[in-house]
Order: sequence, then C-alpha cells, then structure tokens
Amino acid sequence: MASLNFKGKSAVWNHHLSVPYHTLESDPKRSLKGENVDENLIIEGDNLLALKSLLPKYQGTIKRIYIDPPYNTGEEKWVYNDKVNSPMIREWVGEVVGKQGEDLTRHDKWLCMMAPRLKLLRELLADDGIIYISIDDNESHNLQILLNEVFFEENFLARLIWRGMHTVRNSSKDFNQNTEFVFVYARNKSALITQGETESYLRYPMDKTESYPYDDDDGKGAYKLDPLHARNFYTPYVYKFRNGTKWEAPSGNYPRYSEESLEELDAAGEVVFKGDVLKKGDGSTTTYSGESVVSKRYLKRVQEGVPPSTLLLSELVGFNKDGTAELAELFNDDKVFNQPKPTSLIKWLMRIERKKDDKEYTVLDSFAGSGSTAQAVLDLNKEDGGNRKFILIQIPEEIHKDTHAYEAGFRTVPEITCERVKRAIKKHGHKDGFTYSTLGPAIDAETLLSGSLPTYNEFAKYVYYLATGKNHPTESKIKETDFFVGDAGPESIYLVYEKDMEKLKKLAITLEWAQGTHKKDSGKKIVYAPACFLDDEALEQYNIKFVSIPYNLFERTE
Repeated sequence: MASLNFKGKSAVWNHHLSVPYHTLESDPKRSLKGENVDENLIIEGDNLLALKSLLPKYQGTIKRIYIDPPYNTGEEKWVYNDKVNSPMIREWVGEVVGKQGEDLTRHDKWLCMMAPRLKLLRELLADDGIIYISIDDNESHNLQILLNEVFFEENFLARLIWRGMHTVRNSSKDFNQNTEFVFVYARNKSALITQGETESYLRYPMDKTESYPYDDDDGKGAYKLDPLHARNFYTPYVYKFRNGTKWEAPSGNYPRYSEESLEELDAAGEVVFKGDVLKKGDGSTTTYSGESVVSKRYLKRVQEGVPPSTLLLSELVGFNKDGTAELAELFNDDKVFNQPKPTSLIKWLMRIERKKDDKEYTVLDSFAGSGSTAQAVLDLNKEDGGNRKFILIQIPEEIHKDTHAYEAGFRTVPEITCERVKRAIKKHGHKDGFTYSTLGPAIDAETLLSGSLPTYNEFAKYVYYLATGKNHPTESKIKETDFFVGDAGPESIYLVYEKDMEKLKKLAITLEWAQGTHKKDSGKKIVYAPACFLDDEALEQYNIKFVSIPYNLFERTE
C-alpha cells in the first residue's frame, strides 16, 4: 500500500496517544432541556482534545461520523482559516512538530492537523460504523492516501461526487471548480455485510416505487416482471431451466444475473414463462404473453433499498446555497456563515443503511461549523421516526474572533452553532434538547504526578464518567468526606483523593476504611485510590474493585 510522507509526520503520527484526557464541564445556561438531552452534546474546544475526552464513554460506539474539515484553499475569508494558520494550529505545530514546523508548506500543516484527529475518530467509530469526509480538489489527493493509512485501504467504500456550487465562481481562472467530494470509509468493511437471501453492504431506501400489479398470495408480496437481460455485464451463458426451457440473452445484451443467481431464482419459483397464469393484486388473473422468460421483482426487496450512487444528484442533496438559505431563515440574516453544508446533503448520507430500519445511532461531527449536522439529525428523526443522537465539536470563540471572517462581520462559531440548534428545535417543533459543554482540566498520569491536581468534585465527576460512561446525574450527592462519588446501578463508586500532593501520597484503601464503608454499603464498590493496603482476599470480602490512580485510571472497570 502506498504511504504518504510529509514534514512533521513522525512527530504527529502517534501524537493522539499522548493527548491528555480532559473533563467535560456542562454549561446549563447554554444547554437546552428536552428529550435526549444527555445524549445530544455540543462541545466547545479544540477538537483534538475534545475527541480524546469522548473516548472513555464513546470508544467503539459511534455508528456515523460526518466531518467537513478546512479545505486548505488558501482563502482567508472563511470561518475556519483555510490556510491552516490559525493561532491554535500555529501554536500546536510549534509545540508538537517543533523547529521542523517552521518551514512546513500549507499542505504539510494541513496533514499534521488532520492525522491525529483521524486517528481518534477511528477509535471512536464502531466496528460497523462509517465515516464521511467532505473535501475538494485542494487536498483530496492527500486525504485519500492518508485515509488509506489510518482506516486501511481495504475499508474504502466510495468517493462521492457532489456539485456544491450551482453557478460559475467569480474567482475561477481556468476550470470552474464547482464540485466537491465525500470520501466514505468503514471501520471494518466486513462488518457491514448482512446475512439474508443475498449478502449486501449498504442500501439506500427507495422513496418512490413503480407499479407492482401481481401477488401470488405466497407471503412474498407484490411483484412486477423484469427481463432476464440487461446492459449490466455478466459472461454470456445458456441456461437450462428445471422445466427444460433454454434461455440466453438476446444479441447485443447480457444476462442480468449470474448463472448462480438465476439458478436460485429458478429454484425459488420466481421465474415466469410465456403462457403462465398470473394473479393480480385485485384478485383477478391474467395470462402472461410477453417475452419467453422473465423474473419476478418483488416490491418488498426494492423497498429494502438499492446500492447508493456515487454521483450525488442536486435534486436530492441540494447546493451550498441551500445551506446558506436554511441558516439565513433561522437568523433572519444573510451574513451568518460562509457556505454551510445543506442539511439535505447530510440527511442523504445518514439515510444510507447497513440494515433495514437502522435509525438509532449517534452521529459525530468534530468540525461542526454552523451546526448543519445537528439540524439534519433532528429533521431526519422527525421525518422517519428515528432515534439518532448528535455530538458536535466546535472551535472556541476566542479562536474564531482572530479570523478574518469575524472581522468581516460574521458571527462567532459557538454563537452560531448553539443558537442555530436552539432555533431549529423551536421552529420545527423538535422535542430534543442538548447538553452544552466546555473542556475542563486535563486529567492524566503526567498531569497528576506533576502536581497539577483537579478539585475533588472535578475528579469525582470524571471517575464517575469513566466508570459508567455517563455524566454524573446528581452532583450534590458527591461526599468528599466519605470519598463517595455516587451510585451506578448495583455498584457504588468511591474516590480516595485529596487536592494536596503531600496528603495524596499517604492516601490508600486501608482495612479501617474498608470495614467502616462496608458497614454502610455492603454492595459492590469501585474504588479509585492511589494505593491499596488490602490483599485480594480482603478486597473480595468487602466487595471492592480497586482501580489505581493515576496509572490504571482509564482502564475499563466492567
């Protein structure tokens, strides 16, 4: 497999492993109450740090990811700085890549920025999950090779083509670049195969179907008749049916099915011969008198979907101008966000199903921009009765204020994203809500050992999050004096900790503490502590699972 070499690659390729975990601090004032409030999440912060902080709860669980990263066009008047020279990226390149980063090209910088983020996105993606990445010609060639390295070439699914611009660009100097691409990769392509009458990967549900006049009352439902030949190439062959009839494709055509598939149709009684009597859905009958042999095409199978096309039709997915119009309608203002993606594009992508009625999963967008993904998820749920959730990650407000787009009068990204979702929920009558969060302090072994210690409440909330995969439901129940964090079903969670390095060095699970706690709480207990003075027999006696901090902090507790 070809690999992509760029300056800074050696410094960033495994950088995601050293990125610290951060707490996620909810902001009730920016959050919105409603259904799914705990599952729907908007995070403000560096998306590299935010992605790492999602791992304890979401690693290997996200079914769909859509990202629209900077295209690296060299334009300066975008909400995301497309020269990848924003203060955040400049600082990050300086810290991670070092002096080598001083002479990086803009393509090198873009790849340095994308590589660790894609690594974390892959960790978050479920085994049967799919990632969609929008891009244009500026970095599409680099991106595909990078994706082949991160997601592996065998998991490539498609490169979709979308005409985003419906007019000629005034800035066009040679070709009018009005198309963009959406790369589609699986976490594990083999996990997308579904077992049934045939093996299939992905299906797009058909909204419209032709007339299917026949029904044999055999439980297979309505069907119509299709010829056995088509332009879809299969090696020509002569087939002999069970009734002795021979068939081959007419001159200039090819069999529609492989010989094995035609044999299956014949065995299932799904082949019709001239002179056969057919039953109509209204109870009447007709004698087939068309071509000598045809097959039955069942409505049920068509409704289960067809393979999605790699050419995205404008009437189905819209243009960039449609995204602009959607946003302007919500804000009563044209100057909101430059070229946001239309919700119709994202909804089309989310309609692609691994299996029928696959409508309950989480959609992650780590380059949230104007919040199109959240609105698309909300609207699609309302249209098809789905139960999808969204997680958005957006750049901090102070970073956005340093861009030319802000100086030109565009709103700040956090203001747009959060407000857009609120307005869309209100305008379209959605019942959903969301939790708005910012990145809290880093919690990792290096940070803790250096003496940079979080408060008890901050640490308690995070160990609850690590142990359960959920945000703490009742923070008022945290009792620092008892080292009690909270209840999680049949288990209780404890944290033996103080925000004082000298005291922390002396803390441990002792026999006295274990006995006293067991009298009040005899059930199963997960106890995070710097040390433990009990042997395995005593731990079992007092129903304690010991988790060492900081070294084993992020191990799974189940």
